[in-house]
Amino acid sequence: MPDDTARGRVAILSARPGWHTDELRRALAERGREGRVVAYESLTARLGSGRGMARGLAADGEELLAAEAVLARIIPNGSLEQIIYRVDALHWLEDRGVTVVNSPRAIERCVDKFYTSALLQEAGLPTPETVVCERPDEATAAFRAMGDVIVKPLFGSMGLGMVRVADAETAFRVFRALEAIRAVYYLQRTIEHGGRDVRAFVVGGRVLGAIERSAPGWRTNVSRGGAARPVELSAEWIGLALRAARAVGADYAGVDLVPALDGTVHVIEVNAIPGWRGLQEATGLDVAGAIVDHLLLSCVGVPAPGPASAAASAHAGAR
Repeated sequence: MPDDTARGRVAILSARPGWHTDELRRALAERGREGRVVAYESLTARLGSGRGMARGLAADGEELLAAEAVLARIIPNGSLEQIIYRVDALHWLEDRGVTVVNSPRAIERCVDKFYTSALLQEAGLPTPETVVCERPDEATAAFRAMGDVIVKPLFGSMGLGMVRVADAETAFRVFRALEAIRAVYYLQRTIEHGGRDVRAFVVGGRVLGAIERSAPGWRTNVSRGGAARPVELSAEWIGLALRAARAVGADYAGVDLVPALDGTVHVIEVNAIPGWRGLQEATGLDVAGAIVDHLLLSCVGVPAPGPASAAASAHAGAR
């Protein structure tokens, strides 16, 4: 549990300060908390029984084991060892009783597209036909069977690194390039969606809001130039988004829903470290406020005073 000296201090672990961390610090300040942005690269653990050493886990001088809570934002790129160390540090914080949002378990489940797809399938959610493999000949066979696929990096976000493969020559070039870097092949059948999909933002067991993203091509990410407009979801789509967030164990998440031209809808991805600038600009929602309210409810069980305390009460009722 946090000590009295750290009461009201929330550490925001991130790659670097930016718009999202500024929003979180603003929302925390409105609720009487101090948010401090610290870098994953500065994580320093001191362990063992040696005398004269203060044991703990700190980042940029902030003792994380004494924090009231930790908000885990974007984990920066790094070596396999660095990534495992950063996520294991989150696990240790959680094991020691520090509230971590999102939990390291949810982050691990969502950062790996294979694991996310497997969990969505196990939850009975509609998700596109997907093949994950390591051998180029198996990837080629999967492409031939499906005919038109989106090849995605196993780890990645914002639409970076995705390639649509619809002909044999492109497949050969893409698969050989991935073989050279010893990548895992993740192929997902292309869903014809007319250049539109939906991002539903789930916080604390309810859909806070949603946007329809549109673009001339098949890639609709706002970060890649897609346009966004607010949209009201049907009860069916709300149910899909909530079930997807529960499947990965996320306190808050961006759930991507793709309506196919044939009338079906598919859950494509769940992002446990989602951005929300496009959602906030399109809807006017205080997304950071909703996240912070849920965080504080998780810590102390009652909403902190602030502009979005009513939203926090709604979160409590939805849990």
